[in-house]
Amino acid sequence: MPVSLPIRLGVNIDHVATVRNARGGRHPDPLRAAEIAIAAGADGITAHLREDRRHIVDDDIARLKERIKKPLNLEMAATAEMVGIAKRVRPHAACIVPERRAERTTEGGLDAAGQCEALRAAVGELTACGIRVSLFIAAEPAQIDAARAIGAPVIEIHTGAWCDAAAAGDDAAAAAEFDRIVRGAARAKSFGLEVHAGHGLDFATAETIAALPEIVELNIGHFLIGEAIFDGLSAVVRAMRAAMDRGRARAGAAGAGTAR
Repeated sequence: MPVSLPIRLGVNIDHVATVRNARGGRHPDPLRAAEIAIAAGADGITAHLREDRRHIVDDDIARLKERIKKPLNLEMAATAEMVGIAKRVRPHAACIVPERRAERTTEGGLDAAGQCEALRAAVGELTACGIRVSLFIAAEPAQIDAARAIGAPVIEIHTGAWCDAAAAGDDAAAAAEFDRIVRGAARAKSFGLEVHAGHGLDFATAETIAALPEIVELNIGHFLIGEAIFDGLSAVVRAMRAAMDRGRARAGAAGAGTAR
């Protein structure tokens, strides 16, 4: 009988730093948030070091790498500066994302198909340092095929369009976007790629997507930090962990039913 593997939760602590930077100083400390999240069940910590340092700063990355007891996933643009920082810090993983200074948050997936050579070089440098590299892309065949050709062992599917449609109550658009994710995850898995997902996920959408057995990790930040204002970070991470486990249990039950 097939057994569905557990699904990992990566907690993005960028917006703890956003609150800190609004006033300056060291409070609230992203490192403390990371430690609380790990104690509550997070399998890893994600932090995006942007070119403009609008939230996470270099010292945060250094302290996270030194102090946390779970893997650090460094979100980064594929620039010479960020590749150099990653090679120096040696996080467990690096997720290459698109970045524009004018954007409020990451607006879409990386154009891997249009940047093959530059990305191949960055992925090669990071991989040579023992860093697990993922590309943050839309669940489109051309982008998944490009990730495979570039040599990235992992993709992270951008779930923002699906989550936005679900939040707006646009059932038709949400269904179409989710179908694209389902097909994209299956395609990537068939190529031997490890599949992650993230952006805009809440309790309900995380539970739904966790039922896809191809996806082995969700990276979630803004929603968790927002809910933590009301309920506390530890409680919110535990609730997210429970939602994901419920979704994964459905995947296991579906697999068992198919096997009979």
